[in-house]
Amino acid sequence: MNIDTIVKKSFQGKCFRELAEAPLSALQSITDSQAAALRDAFGVNTVADLACLRVVRYAHAIRLMAEVEAIPVEERMLDDAVEMTFPASDPLAVDSSVTRIEVVAELPDASTDHQHACAIEAHNEEVLGKPALLHAGKHDEVRKEHEKDPG
Repeated sequence: MNIDTIVKKSFQGKCFRELAEAPLSALQSITDSQAAALRDAFGVNTVADLACLRVVRYAHAIRLMAEVEAIPVEERMLDDAVEMTFPASDPLAVDSSVTRIEVVAELPDASTDHQHACAIEAHNEEVLGKPALLHAGKHDEVRKEHEKDPG
């Protein structure tokens, strides 16, 4: 925005500090009588006073929120491959338009679902003298699988 287009000719080219301390009548759209009325009604004398006026800030905030509120929200998954879960105690999930998906993920057994599980187990057996896997049958399954496809 070209600031010179919103201030009167006598204030064009001034720095922002000077413009902030300028009288309200420095703005293109405010006459001397309007500036006097604002001074009498709200006690504002400068451009900075007007900008900091609480009712002006409230009005500006309401206008910004109204613009955002008008944008329709489309409900969709963030990623088709990922399902999100939210705890029931989460107020956002309970009180908003966020869809809560309660799906318990299938967790792999970390001791056998590793590309080097057989080598790790062989090392554990060597050090401990016995299989370290808690699942007795799993150790044999992993070893047989590894013997079929060592890669």
